[in-house]
Amino acid sequence: MKIRNKIALIFVLLTALLLLSVFLFIYFSVENHTHNEFYLRLRQRASIAAQAYLEKDELSSSIYEEIRKKHVRTLPNEKEEIFKVNMDKGTLAPPHTLPLEKEFFSEVLTAGHAKAKIGKAYFTAILYRDNQGDFIVVLSAEDLYGSAKMRNLLRTLLMAYVLSLIILFVLGRDYAKRVLKPISDITRQVNGIRAKKLHLRLPNGHRNDELGELSRTFNNMLDRLEASFEMKNNFVRNASHELKNPLTAIIGQTEVALGSARSEQEYITTLRTIEREASRLNGLINALLELAHAENDSKALLGEYIRADELLMELQTEFDVPTSGTVNCDLRFLPKDPDKLIFKGNAGLIRAALFNVLDNALKYSKDGNVDLGIQVREQTILISVRDEGIGIPKEDLKNVLEPFSRGSNARGFKGFGLGLPLSRKIVRLHGGELQIDSEIGKGTRVMVQLPNIHATANTGH
Repeated sequence: MKIRNKIALIFVLLTALLLLSVFLFIYFSVENHTHNEFYLRLRQRASIAAQAYLEKDELSSSIYEEIRKKHVRTLPNEKEEIFKVNMDKGTLAPPHTLPLEKEFFSEVLTAGHAKAKIGKAYFTAILYRDNQGDFIVVLSAEDLYGSAKMRNLLRTLLMAYVLSLIILFVLGRDYAKRVLKPISDITRQVNGIRAKKLHLRLPNGHRNDELGELSRTFNNMLDRLEASFEMKNNFVRNASHELKNPLTAIIGQTEVALGSARSEQEYITTLRTIEREASRLNGLINALLELAHAENDSKALLGEYIRADELLMELQTEFDVPTSGTVNCDLRFLPKDPDKLIFKGNAGLIRAALFNVLDNALKYSKDGNVDLGIQVREQTILISVRDEGIGIPKEDLKNVLEPFSRGSNARGFKGFGLGLPLSRKIVRLHGGELQIDSEIGKGTRVMVQLPNIHATANTGH
């Protein structure tokens, strides 16, 4: 069932319940009023009957005739019964044969009047005091006119109820169609957006309602998808270019060497060129494989407990050779509680991430010195790597974390632009974040933030 039909049916159902409540209130209110009105007429006629029969001897002939005219039997199946009452004993004379309970007459004696309905007959009685004694006048009749009026009212209400529901369903369905039309338009427009048409956007007309919010959400998603597709296309183009260059060089050198006989030195030179390009190609392929591994790795593999300070000291030792430069490890701000330095992860991956950051810092450092620091703030381990190298231009800073993106001033340095993107993916895999702050000519500072075991325990990971 379509949503517009559901909305129409729910609208009709709720309105039907409301109308049913109103119509029932109207019907029972009119019925109660009709009953009370008929009882009032019966009581008035009972009073007239008492005057006509019990005070005949005390009235003039003209007054008696006037009462008789008023008392002409006009009510259907009207019957009158007059009983003399012994107030002391509470008995009637003669004994009644009416289908009335004893409590009915007790109420008359106590309250002075009573009423009841048995089947279709309405009964009313009054206590009439006369110089001849105390009498109970009982008058009964059938309210044929009232019953006909109530049947007519019931038919009218039922017809109005059914007709109202039909009209409400038609109007509700049309209204639901109009309300859902913007959603239908959004659906149609979204179906027209393909991978080659990611530049298309949904018009929201600056609406501030839920539909405007839905359109903005779709547009934001399309922005992310377009950026992702563009990044993927750039990655493929750059990867193809980077892979093609060493392959072209290897093939070219091989063809030259095989074209004619060469001296031993020329063959050695050719082989060294091939070796260099093959090593470059091998490094690029390994970097791509590591990047893919980091993207596809699962958090389920992050099951090791790692001491951050011990990991940094291992990395410092590895880089502590004259040809690599100097890594100054600052451990002054270690917390008193060593557990705050422990985080859960994959030692091989996180080591590769920090290795890439340190290797980059040493590569671009002017004096070959890199400062490595660690501290804990609340439930986060902060690892900083700072160099005083060439820095990264501000316009390139936002792109250096994307694969194959490098600073415009780093063209003379070896590399593929995969180290920092790989490091960021690994850090994010561990629930952390990698941030870069740099200034041209003054150096670069890379900050790695990792949640310790207290943070992961609080989040339930």
